[in-house]
Amino acid sequence: MADWAADVKIYRPNADEAAIEGLLKTYRLVMSSQDSAYVAFSDKDEVETVKTNFLQKKLGLTESDAVLDAALDEVKETMKADRTKSRITVYYLLAEKFGKLGLFH
Repeated sequence: MADWAADVKIYRPNADEAAIEGLLKTYRLVMSSQDSAYVAFSDKDEVETVKTNFLQKKLGLTESDAVLDAALDEVKETMKADRTKSRITVYYLLAEKFGKLGLFH
């Protein structure tokens, strides 16, 4: 199994360990499948699913689609050099951006 915490720390060396553990616990089943463990930003349906299921439902965000899309674009840009974009890292960066890491403690 990949070291998902180490992947987060590539982008956030001082990452919140408790939040990473909470994300891993919450998304353990998703991360167990090679296909769903990564986010394909090139797939519009998948990006829409991340926006709906993670940002709006899980994080409870009510910001406009433009704000949420901009956040997704920002994470995509941050991770552009990484061919495999770990779902845990994407979710961590998004939760951090919106001040929602505490939801995973």
